[in-house]
Amino acid sequence: MPVAIHPDSEFAHAVYAAVAAIPAGRVASYGDIARQAGFPRHARFVGRLMGRLPEDSRLPWWRVLRSDGRIALTGNNAERQRQRLEQEEVVLVGGRVDLGRFSAFR
Repeated sequence: MPVAIHPDSEFAHAVYAAVAAIPAGRVASYGDIARQAGFPRHARFVGRLMGRLPEDSRLPWWRVLRSDGRIALTGNNAERQRQRLEQEEVVLVGGRVDLGRFSAFR
Protein backbone atom coordinates (compact mmCIF):
# COMPACT_ATOMS: atom_id res chain seq x y z
CA MET A 1 0.00 0.00 0.00
CA PRO A 2 1.55 3.33 -0.97
CA VAL A 3 1.60 6.02 1.69
CA ALA A 4 1.51 9.78 1.35
CA ILE A 5 4.43 11.40 3.13
CA HIS A 6 3.13 14.97 3.18
CA PRO A 7 2.55 16.37 6.68
CA ASP A 8 -1.25 16.43 6.44
CA SER A 9 -1.68 12.79 5.37
CA GLU A 10 -3.32 10.09 7.46
CA PHE A 11 0.07 8.39 7.65
CA ALA A 12 1.77 11.53 8.96
CA HIS A 13 -0.86 12.13 11.62
CA ALA A 14 -0.59 8.51 12.81
CA VAL A 15 3.22 8.77 12.94
CA TYR A 16 3.12 12.09 14.80
CA ALA A 17 0.72 10.59 17.37
CA ALA A 18 3.00 7.59 17.89
CA VAL A 19 6.07 9.81 18.32
CA ALA A 20 4.19 12.07 20.74
CA ALA A 21 3.34 9.00 22.83
CA ILE A 22 7.00 8.16 23.56
CA PRO A 23 7.53 9.15 27.19
CA ALA A 24 10.62 10.99 28.39
CA GLY A 25 13.47 8.60 29.11
CA ARG A 26 12.25 6.11 26.51
CA VAL A 27 12.95 5.65 22.80
CA ALA A 28 11.46 3.90 19.78
CA SER A 29 12.83 2.70 16.48
CA TYR A 30 11.47 3.83 13.15
CA GLY A 31 9.95 0.36 12.85
CA ASP A 32 8.31 0.65 16.27
CA ILE A 33 6.73 3.94 15.21
CA ALA A 34 5.54 2.42 11.93
CA ARG A 35 3.87 -0.45 13.82
CA GLN A 36 2.31 1.88 16.40
CA ALA A 37 0.98 4.07 13.60
CA GLY A 38 -0.65 1.08 11.88
CA PHE A 39 1.81 0.93 8.96
CA PRO A 40 4.13 -1.90 10.02
CA ARG A 41 6.03 -2.17 6.73
CA HIS A 42 6.81 1.54 6.39
CA ALA A 43 9.72 2.23 8.75
CA ARG A 44 11.68 3.99 6.00
CA PHE A 45 8.78 6.32 5.31
CA VAL A 46 8.70 7.15 9.02
CA GLY A 47 12.36 8.15 8.72
CA ARG A 48 11.67 10.30 5.70
CA LEU A 49 8.75 12.01 7.42
CA MET A 50 10.78 12.63 10.59
CA GLY A 51 13.54 14.14 8.47
CA ARG A 52 11.07 16.73 7.20
CA LEU A 53 10.01 18.01 10.60
CA PRO A 54 10.46 21.75 11.01
CA GLU A 55 13.24 22.93 13.32
CA ASP A 56 10.71 24.20 15.86
CA SER A 57 8.67 20.98 16.01
CA ARG A 58 7.35 20.12 19.45
CA LEU A 59 7.45 16.39 18.72
CA PRO A 60 10.13 14.51 20.67
CA TRP A 61 12.02 13.60 17.47
CA TRP A 62 15.20 12.81 19.44
CA ARG A 63 13.52 9.72 20.92
CA VAL A 64 13.33 7.97 17.53
CA LEU A 65 16.34 5.82 16.59
CA ARG A 66 17.45 3.18 14.13
CA SER A 67 16.43 -0.43 14.77
CA ASP A 68 19.91 -1.16 16.18
CA GLY A 69 19.62 1.67 18.72
CA ARG A 70 21.93 4.07 16.88
CA ILE A 71 21.22 7.67 16.01
CA ALA A 72 20.47 7.99 12.30
CA LEU A 73 21.36 11.67 12.05
CA THR A 74 24.82 13.03 11.32
CA GLY A 75 26.91 16.02 12.34
CA ASN A 76 25.44 18.67 14.63
CA ASN A 77 21.98 17.10 14.48
CA ALA A 78 23.34 13.80 15.81
CA GLU A 79 25.08 15.63 18.63
CA ARG A 80 21.86 17.50 19.49
CA GLN A 81 19.96 14.22 19.54
CA ARG A 82 22.58 12.58 21.77
CA GLN A 83 22.46 15.51 24.19
CA ARG A 84 18.66 15.46 24.36
CA LEU A 85 18.68 11.72 25.07
CA GLU A 86 21.31 12.10 27.78
CA GLN A 87 19.27 14.89 29.39
CA GLU A 88 16.47 12.34 29.72
CA GLU A 89 18.94 9.83 31.23
CA VAL A 90 18.88 7.55 28.19
CA VAL A 91 22.27 5.83 28.16
CA LEU A 92 24.27 5.44 24.96
CA VAL A 93 27.06 2.87 25.05
CA GLY A 94 29.29 2.69 22.00
CA GLY A 95 26.91 5.05 20.21
CA ARG A 96 23.88 2.82 20.82
CA VAL A 97 20.89 2.80 23.10
CA ASP A 98 19.90 -0.56 24.59
CA LEU A 99 16.42 -0.88 23.12
CA GLY A 100 15.62 -3.74 25.47
CA ARG A 101 16.07 -1.37 28.39
CA PHE A 102 14.84 1.96 27.01
CA SER A 103 12.21 1.09 24.40
CA ALA A 104 8.77 2.60 24.87
CA PHE A 105 6.91 -0.06 22.89
CA ARG A 106 8.68 -3.39 23.46
